[in-house]
Parts: sequence; structure tokens; C-alpha cells
Amino acid sequence: MSTVRVLGVDSGGSGLRVALARADDLAGATTAVSRTPVRTLAAGIDAADMMEQLLSMARTLLADDSPSADTDAVDAVVVGAAGMATLGDGLRADLPDAMKRELGVERLALAGDAVTAYAGALGQRPGAVVAAGTGMIALGSDLGGWRRADGWGHLLGDCGGGAWIGRAGLDAAMRAHDGRRGGSTALLALAEERFGPAGELPSRIYPRTDRPAALASFAPDVARCATDGDPVAAGVLREAARHIADAAAAVCPAGGGDVALTGGLFKMGEPLLGPLRAELAEQLPHATVVTAAGDPLHGSLVIAAALATDALRLPCDGRLLSVA
Repeated sequence: MSTVRVLGVDSGGSGLRVALARADDLAGATTAVSRTPVRTLAAGIDAADMMEQLLSMARTLLADDSPSADTDAVDAVVVGAAGMATLGDGLRADLPDAMKRELGVERLALAGDAVTAYAGALGQRPGAVVAAGTGMIALGSDLGGWRRADGWGHLLGDCGGGAWIGRAGLDAAMRAHDGRRGGSTALLALAEERFGPAGELPSRIYPRTDRPAALASFAPDVARCATDGDPVAAGVLREAARHIADAAAAVCPAGGGDVALTGGLFKMGEPLLGPLRAELAEQLPHATVVTAAGDPLHGSLVIAAALATDALRLPCDGRLLSVA
């Protein structure tokens, strides 16, 4: 029996990652990483830029895997990308034919990063996944369809995510600076340590093109203050936990199921996880909080392996998970 090889792709704001694995040994994947994010144009994610970066990395992985064989032989590819649902029209239009032409692959799927996060965390079983870093999104499935909550960006949502926590912490810092109620002198001191004098904070934050990341950079300071006993910072994290649990409850299948937490925000540890466990226990008493099995790149391989072996159980969706 010939070896079934699959390719997984994870594209986001921090760059592009590509992994090659055998369908029966995903843990043995080899990975290539680019720190250059795929361009986003006015019309959406730049398919040509994606293809240029992806093909170079994929061919290197394939050549290293089988230097004396057909280096362009791969059985299935799954491309997971941040913004796929709303910015992925160009990818859906151009990528399948280009991948089939360049790599000869007949089985290809395009997925939102929330879907690959789900597959990485839970595989192909029902449940819910909260993916939180700078932003926050929850995705749930009973394997009949998808339910999504939040993930609407730092101006319209992402409630409880890193940018939300950072902004709430900076709000408390500015309240202390002004002498208004709800302020925290501890957060004010850390804000000035990170960004400079409080009165100059608007000019240091508003012009930045990476405002969500700038706000999120203050989230660890909020956690530090909470750990040190600051009640305002602790209150920010309790409210963040409530928002995250709200999103999980909105998407979790009826009757409960497994709920996995994935993403860099949860490395914050007990200052956030403590109140979050309490909120989840209250809002989802029949659910079980589990450790995520893997990250979104692993999730793209899980979907690719299922696609290559006719074992895909996750629901297909025109924007969240489309099989070409």
C-alpha cells in the first residue's frame, strides 16, 4: 500500500506555517515556517501571494521527505486561514485549481482558522472550542452544522480576548490618572512603564495600524496586577471570563459535550483560568472542559488526513469549511 501524505497550512497575522505528514502518523509531521504574513488586499486575502509562499515551502518539505521520488505527490491539502469566512473569496476562487495544477492534488479543503483550531483541539467529535489570543472566537458543532459566537474584531466584539482585556486595563489606568471612580493606580503605573506618560497614551495607541496587538500587549500586565491582589485588575479578568463562557455556552451542542480552550491568551494561567472554570461550571454544567489536543496547524492535518481517507465527519460549509 502506498503512503498517504497530507499537507496542512495555517495562515494568520504572524505568518504562514506548512506541515507535511503521513495520514497515519500526524505526530511525525515536518514543518516549515514563514514569519511573513500573506498579504490582505482590499478584495481580501491575496491568493497569488499565498500560492507563492505556500508552494515554495511545500516543495521543500516534499523534497526533503522523498528526495529520490516524485516530490510533488501529495494526497490531500487543507488550507486554514484567518479571515477565510469574510476575506477568502479570492482563495476559494483561485487556490483549488492552482493547487491541483502545481501539486497534482485532487482533494483540497479551505477552512477558517476557527475550524482548524476546532479540529486541532477536539478532532472530529462534537463539542465547542474557544480560541483566544489577541481576539476571541468560539465555535461549536454537533457534527450536523457549525455554530459561531464572536470573533468580530476588537471594535465590534472579541469580548474577553487579549485586546479586550488590555483595553479594559488601560481604561482603569486612565481613570486613575483622571481621579475617576473605577481606576487602578497599579495599572496606571504599569501602563506608563509600558507606553510612557498617561497623557500621551492616545497619541501612542490611536495612530498604530496594529492597535489590537498594542492593546493586547497590556493584558499580561492586567494579569500581573490581579496576581498581586489589585481588585480592579481581578475584576477585569472576571468579566473577561464571563464573556468567554458566554461565547462557549452560545455554541456548545445541546446537552453539553467537551469544551476545549486553545490559544495564547490561556497561557495567562490562574488569574484568568480560575474565574473561567467557575463561569463554565455555572453556564455549562453538563460540559467537560478538556485540554486541547493540538493547535490549528495540527487541525489542518487532522482534516487533511480525514479527507484523504474518506473519513471526513466535520460539517462542510460554504465559508467555514469548503471541500474543492
